[in-house]
Amino acid sequence: MRRSEREVTDSGRIDEIIMSCPCCRLGFYDEGEVYIVPLNFGYVHKEGKRIFYFHGANEGRKFRLMEKNPSVGFELDTHYALLEGDTACRYSARYQSVIGTGKVSLLTGTEEKKTALQAIMLHSAGKGEWDFSVQMLQNVCVFQLEAEKLSCKEH
Repeated sequence: MRRSEREVTDSGRIDEIIMSCPCCRLGFYDEGEVYIVPLNFGYVHKEGKRIFYFHGANEGRKFRLMEKNPSVGFELDTHYALLEGDTACRYSARYQSVIGTGKVSLLTGTEEKKTALQAIMLHSAGKGEWDFSVQMLQNVCVFQLEAEKLSCKEH
C-alpha cells in the first residue's frame, strides 16, 4: 500500500468500517470485461474468516458468472467528504474503504440460507430476527464471499 499511514490493520476497526458501509461492490470477470455490481450485504467475522453474504435471483448475468468463475474482487466505501483546498492540487477527501479478493459460493442448505439472510437483514435494516418461508428459501439465490485478501484504508 503506497500510503501506509492510512492503512488500517486493527481487525476490530476493519470490522467497524465494513459494518458502516451501505453496499458491497462485487467485480466479476466476463470474457474480456469486468462486470461490477453493487449489492446489499450481510457480514460476519468468525474463526479468522471474513464472510460476506448476498442474495439475488437464480438466473441472470451475476448468477452465470458465479458459476463460471468464483474468483471475484470486492470494494466497500463510506464516510466520503470532500476537503477543499486553496488550489486544485490541495483538494483531498476523507474516506474509509476496503478492497479485496475472494471466492463466491452458492448456499444451498436451508439453515445456511437463513443465517445469511438474517445477517443481510441485520446489516440493512438493523434487525436480525426474521421469519422466512420454505418457499422463499427455495426460490432465492443466496451466496457468500469468503475474503482471501483484504486491505483497509482510512483518511
